[in-house]
Amino acid sequence: MTDLPASKKLLNVKYEIRGDLARRALELESNGSVITYLNIGNPGNYGLGAPERIKQSMAANIASCDAYTNQKGIFPAREAIIMQQQSRGIMTGDVNNIFMGNGVSELIDITLRALLNDGDEVLIPSPDYPLWTAATILNGGKPVHYPCHSANNFIPVPTDIEKLITPRTRALVLINPNNPTGSVYPKEVVLDICKICKAYDILLLADEIYDHMTYDDHHFIPASSIDQNLTMISFSGLSKVYRACGYRVGWLSFTGDISKASGLINAIDLLAALRLCSNVPGQWAVQTALGGYQSIGDLVIPGGRLFESRRAIIDTVMESANLSLVSPAGAMYAFIEVKKDNFDDYKFALALLNEEHILVVPGRSFNYSESNAFRITMLPEPNILKSCIQRIDNLISTF
Repeated sequence: MTDLPASKKLLNVKYEIRGDLARRALELESNGSVITYLNIGNPGNYGLGAPERIKQSMAANIASCDAYTNQKGIFPAREAIIMQQQSRGIMTGDVNNIFMGNGVSELIDITLRALLNDGDEVLIPSPDYPLWTAATILNGGKPVHYPCHSANNFIPVPTDIEKLITPRTRALVLINPNNPTGSVYPKEVVLDICKICKAYDILLLADEIYDHMTYDDHHFIPASSIDQNLTMISFSGLSKVYRACGYRVGWLSFTGDISKASGLINAIDLLAALRLCSNVPGQWAVQTALGGYQSIGDLVIPGGRLFESRRAIIDTVMESANLSLVSPAGAMYAFIEVKKDNFDDYKFALALLNEEHILVVPGRSFNYSESNAFRITMLPEPNILKSCIQRIDNLISTF
């Protein structure tokens, strides 16, 4: 049998979070090494499981999970999302324009497949969550990265974005709070981006899955609450704030003026129908998750696990002569920069894995133009993170 080559569509697609370095980590682990995994924001692997009441809600409704649901998802879940929007002052949502998915990842792919023709452009932040770039390429689009510089706390400059718009620009991706940098965008920045989208008739795609995960005096503001006339799609889910990655529950919601969006809504409906429906048991957790007590609040305040892990990272980096960090304002990651010329993030990440058995993600994996950064998750215990950063610092000194 001849070799079976992969599709050429994959030539420029990368997802190093689970790529070659992760495979090398599994190889080392199979030979007896103990690996410290700092590559994935997977709360359940670090003792941060989903709230018990969410599990109970799924168990109580398990008898209703045998059959397929409507492709949009079960009504109680979609209604709970509308109620959350209304509690935030967002009044343009409609339960019929919400789609449940197998995580936000599936919905990103479905949305871009429904939206893009070959050669259409999507404005995506750099650094980005690489699924946005990968899904754009796989669906025939062209990713155009707008810069988010560390000198500006990784917050985009709207005028820089505007310069990149062409007649082929179809959508603009906003990741707030941001993965991988942890930046939380001020209201005026989000407002200016909304104005740009309106002026150029661009669809805003707001990735807001870390919405409740902010620190100190930083506050998340939903894009759909800032401009309720702008057509946009917001994405969220249970994976991060509710620590339920394995449930694979996400949703997208159309808001604003959707009078011209019926074609896109119908296209997404078609693609959702082709995959029949998303995970049903997990959908029964949504109403319980969004209503009532929000336990994430206990984790992001002083004394909370995420807050203290974040503090350990900030303090340890400050002690280093080799490292610098824009303190994460939200999400569960630290995007750490290395203060050395001609630094190679990939070579360093491999050396760190082989020598110290610590797995991090090189900065360029996030479509970042510089080669002097890496991302770690803030999920482990503070003492573990402090030790890892000290070992990272020591290796950099000899690298």
